[in-house]
Amino acid sequence: MSATGYAVRAEGLQKRYAEKKGAKGGPHKLALDGFDLAVRAGTVHGLLGPNGAGKTTAVRALATLLKFDGGRAEVAGIDVRRDPRLVRRRIGLTGQYAALDEVLTGRQNLEMFGRLFHLGGKRARVRAGELLEQFDLVEAADKGVGAYSGGMRRRLDLAASMILAPQVLFLDEPTTGLDPRGRGEVWDAVRALVAGGTTVLLTTQYLDEADRLASHITVIDRGRTIADDTPDGLKNRVGGDRIEVVVARAADLAVAAKVIARVSATEPETDEVALRAHAQVGDRVAALTEVARTLQDEGIAVEDIGLRRPSLDDVFLRLTGHRAELEAAA
Repeated sequence: MSATGYAVRAEGLQKRYAEKKGAKGGPHKLALDGFDLAVRAGTVHGLLGPNGAGKTTAVRALATLLKFDGGRAEVAGIDVRRDPRLVRRRIGLTGQYAALDEVLTGRQNLEMFGRLFHLGGKRARVRAGELLEQFDLVEAADKGVGAYSGGMRRRLDLAASMILAPQVLFLDEPTTGLDPRGRGEVWDAVRALVAGGTTVLLTTQYLDEADRLASHITVIDRGRTIADDTPDGLKNRVGGDRIEVVVARAADLAVAAKVIARVSATEPETDEVALRAHAQVGDRVAALTEVARTLQDEGIAVEDIGLRRPSLDDVFLRLTGHRAELEAAA
């Protein structure tokens, strides 16, 4: 581990790809264009960005799966360019889809991975037992993986990536396609890993996932870091609390906006489709009370009224110009 307290550091990483395969001397695309990252040891660090922003390229470079063209990087205190073999001994990598044999049982899968990592038969069996207990899979240990739920498969996949107890774990879209229960199971497993001292670099397009798990978030776009802060710090960039009112009739939307304007710190915004008016406020409780009372006095039928904190989706919209779900759908 680095003496600075960081498990992962990247400074000015660059990675170029030829626009056309096989083209020599032709135009190149910068997948990473001076990318910077600093991940504190023993934390979950979120890496967010639109499709094509450079997230996967950054993770692959840090995990030694591709060579970067410029800059420097350290993982677990080891120079990635100088000693990639030693880096690979200190890291785990879990991709978007579980890399498991569905015919084998959970126990057999872990023992197989242990043997692939040269643990030897006895040590592989012992390590498999430890991981099955750590990830709450003991009851399902001797069932075929084909019968596992989505959440159980992802937990087993995480367990497989922890065979050598890596200091740093790279998680790429760990809950894609899972139902809410499965996502919760994976989140609990990630929290347990960090409590045990593992550092996790998480890439995800589920912003609520980053908000719940990550203590620090880096936003990347066009191969560069465009924001780096705690989740609350990023939200504060968007603004403070907002009051929102949804009216029952379109004709009342303008009136609701005028009422909000009396107590707001910013000009109210309206959404004519959702019949919603909202604006940033200072004294949140006083503003809510005043608006609710005035709307009632004006005879305005209200479907919903409340105070909202900015979300990471608001941050994503402000920083990248579009909402995250649009990128995920694409």
